[in-house]
This record gives sequence, C-alpha cells and structure tokens, in this order.
Amino acid sequence: MCPLSGKLATAVAHRPAENRLLAALPAAELERLLPHLESYPLPLNLTLYGSGDPMTHVYFPTEGIVSLLYLMENGASAEIAVTGNEGLIGVSLFMGGGSTPSNALVQSAGHAYRLGAQIVKREFERSGELQYVLLRYTQALITQMSQTAVCNRHHSVDQQLCRWLLLSLDRLPSNRVHMTQELISNMLGVRREGISEAAHRLRDAGLITYQRGFITVLDRPKLEQRACECYAVVKRETDRLLAFERAG
Repeated sequence: MCPLSGKLATAVAHRPAENRLLAALPAAELERLLPHLESYPLPLNLTLYGSGDPMTHVYFPTEGIVSLLYLMENGASAEIAVTGNEGLIGVSLFMGGGSTPSNALVQSAGHAYRLGAQIVKREFERSGELQYVLLRYTQALITQMSQTAVCNRHHSVDQQLCRWLLLSLDRLPSNRVHMTQELISNMLGVRREGISEAAHRLRDAGLITYQRGFITVLDRPKLEQRACECYAVVKRETDRLLAFERAG
C-alpha cells in the first residue's frame, strides 16, 4: 500500500521518519521501503500479536507505547519490555522465529507504520543498512529484557515503579502517563496493593500526582535518584546502540 494513500491520508501529522529506526536509514533505502509502509493506528489496548501467533508484519511506532507481556496460565502477567518510536515490534520475524510466547499490547495510544513479512525478510537479507539498524535495536531490546528480569527479582516495588514511569516518560511527549494502578500492577507482575502503597509514597514525597487514571511526574530528577540502577543501564545502552548517523 502506498504511504500517501488510504489510512495515511487521515494521518498526515505522522511521517515514517518520526520512528528512529526508519530515520536512521539512508535516503535510498528508505525510499525503497516507502511504497510498502502502511500507516497503522495504535488504539489503547490493541493486541498487535498474541502468544504463538504467526507474525505477518513488523510495526515501527511513531507515537505511543507498546508493551511486551508474558501471560501465565493462571492469568497473571508481567511486562518484559516497552517500545516506542525508538524501535519496532516483531523482532522474531526477521530473527527467524516467526512467533514468540509474549503478547504485544498497546499501553499508550499512538500510531505506527507496518511492513509486511516478505518485504522485511527480503530487505533484511540484503545485508544492508536496514539489517544493521534492526540488529542494533534487537541488542538494545535484549538489554532491556535482561535488566527488567534483574529488577523484578532484586529491587523493591518502589524502585520498579520509578523505573517503569521513567521508561514510559522517555516514550511520551509529556510528563503525564495514562495508566490505572491495576494495569501497572499487571505490567509489573505485583499486587495492586503494592503499587498503591508505592504510588502513595512517591506522591507524599512530591514526585508525582495521581488522579483518574493519570500519573503526572512533578520531579523527574528526584524520580531518577529514587529509581534503581536498572533504568540508567537500559537508557545508557539504548542511547549508545541507537546513536545512528544518517547515511546517504
């Protein structure tokens, strides 16, 4: 589908280059992809793929946040990573797996461009700049997943909540996060009461306000001080790996 037709005509505020991976491609390589990029809305709570689903597209967000979640047989869940306009959804497609046991759920509404499986595989196998960009992002994603596992095992709920808020803020245009405490508890895999207590402590310390499903961060520097080292590790490695120089 041509990016200047169909749904893209109703989303003129978005451009593929608003995604950092697409923006990092040489002009000629991006031009080759443009006819195949399909504008795709990301409404809240949309599931882009479920556990074991065959992947038919990869998604390049330009706005919003997508959570990668593991769902247990008993209904419990835990977030293993988040992706915004710095990355893409669907790494298993070009890494050869074709599916994954995790779910991809839109946590914050936004917009993306998607690219069909055959095009992705064809371009990846060219061993050009797109392959380089996708592999660098995959390494950043693995770092985030690994650090999340460490954080969930060794750090307090307060620290996990700070990390989660900071990762969300990095992918949002403002200091306001739209998320209920129940959904945060599902993301972090902890009891809702624990999230409520942690949020109250942050509020009492003057770091956040909370009402009607919105968390507003009032003091980001102090929030970063209160977080564990996991946030800094993920941000530093992501910034390093995605510090692309635009070629072409």
